[in-house]
Amino acid sequence: MTLQTPEHDEAHGGGLGSRLNWLRAAVLGANDGIVSTAGLVVGVAGATDSRSALLTAGLAGLLAGSMSMAAGEYVSVSTQRDSEKAALAQEKRELATEPQAELVELTELLAGKGLNEHLAREVAEELTAHDALRAHAEVELGIDPDELTNPWHAAGASFLAFTAGALLPLLAIVLPPAAHRLWITVVAVLAALALCGWSSARMGAAPVGRAVLRNVGGGALAMGVTYAAGSALGAVGA
Repeated sequence: MTLQTPEHDEAHGGGLGSRLNWLRAAVLGANDGIVSTAGLVVGVAGATDSRSALLTAGLAGLLAGSMSMAAGEYVSVSTQRDSEKAALAQEKRELATEPQAELVELTELLAGKGLNEHLAREVAEELTAHDALRAHAEVELGIDPDELTNPWHAAGASFLAFTAGALLPLLAIVLPPAAHRLWITVVAVLAALALCGWSSARMGAAPVGRAVLRNVGGGALAMGVTYAAGSALGAVGA
């Protein structure tokens, strides 16, 4: 009988965590870049139609936001990486000082996943003989020692994603004629947010409609609030 490889779309392998980390940073950066810059320039557009004022505000928001996102991701992921390294170091010490207790612990963890006690013991012994630290890291800690989170990757992804996202509303508000720039910006931003939500949902195998609705609704609300505030300030000459 010929065995056929099953067809399915879900991701396998140790790269899933790294992929999701990159996806999280990129999506967060792009969304924040689009929404925050759009809100900023639309708010300024509510107060003035000066192209130079809009360009200045948009560029300032782009630079400040991209650097802030990169720094935030670097700090956050560095803390996560430090925690992972500390957990691995602790596990390494325990394996060196209490190997039998660690073998029992690994057996119990495997049994908790559904293996019978005898088979769990055999598997634990095989895994320990092959690479004890890796076995405990993956089964007990949920960490792949070869793929620790990288703060520079996360920071770079956030910086580039924010910049790419912020460029769209900035160009949309400064390039068109004054009479059309507002509606062109709103349409471009909402379309970009819908595409971003769709892409992130597809890559993460999540519901598409919910992701798109969150992105579009949040962006529309942000632009509406800032435009109202800018219009009110412009009306009083502030």
